Amino acid sequence: MIPIEYFGIIPVEFGAIAEIIGDYKAPRDKISKLEKTGSVIRLKKGLFVISPDLSKEKLSTELIANHLLGPSYISMESALSYYGLIPERVYTIRSATIKRSKSFTTPISTFEYLTVPECYFPIGIKNEIIDNSFAFLIGSPEKALCDLILTTANLRIQSKKAMETYLHKDLRIDFSQEPTWDLEIIEKCIERGRKKNELKILYETLKS
Repeated sequence: MIPIEYFGIIPVEFGAIAEIIGDYKAPRDKISKLEKTGSVIRLKKGLFVISPDLSKEKLSTELIANHLLGPSYISMESALSYYGLIPERVYTIRSATIKRSKSFTTPISTFEYLTVPECYFPIGIKNEIIDNSFAFLIGSPEKALCDLILTTANLRIQSKKAMETYLHKDLRIDFSQEPTWDLEIIEKCIERGRKKNELKILYETLKS
C-alpha cells in the first residue's frame, strides 16, 4: 500500500485517497478517521490536503487556492503581498475567477474568490513554478492592481493625485520593489475590463 504522504502538498480528491489507502469496505470512515487524527485536512467537501506534519512539506496557500475553485488565479492584495509590494501580511487569500464570487473557510486559511469579466480574466496571468516541484497561477503585479480596482466596491478615483494617494497611502505599495511596470498589461485591462477611467488613471500614474 502506498502511504498517503505520497501526495505531498498537492490537494487531493476523496476518490484518490480512497484508492491509495487500500481495500476498505468503508473508505469514507477510514478517511474520516485520518481527518480526526490530523493526517489529512479537509479543504471542502471531497477535497483534502495531507497534513504537513505527515508530509514534512510546507503547505502552499496559493496552490490550495487554485484547487479550491477553478478557473482562478491569485490576485489583489494576496498577489501584491506575494511579490513583496505591500508590507502587510495577508490572512485571507484572494483570487480572481470567472465564476460566482465565493469564499471558503478552512483550517489552513480563508480563501475568497471575486468575479471578473471572462474576456478580461486571461490577461497577465503567470504560471509560478516553485522549486520544480509544483506550480500555481498568479496575476502579475499590474493585473493584481487592476483586479483590486475592479473588485473594490465604491472605489472611484478621478485624478492622478487621488491614484497616487491610493497606491502610496492606502495600499502602501513599495515602488522600489517593482521599478519597471508592464504597461501593456494595463492597456489590455482597460480594453476588456470595467472602471476604464480608473484604469486609465492607473496607467498614467505608473507611466510617469
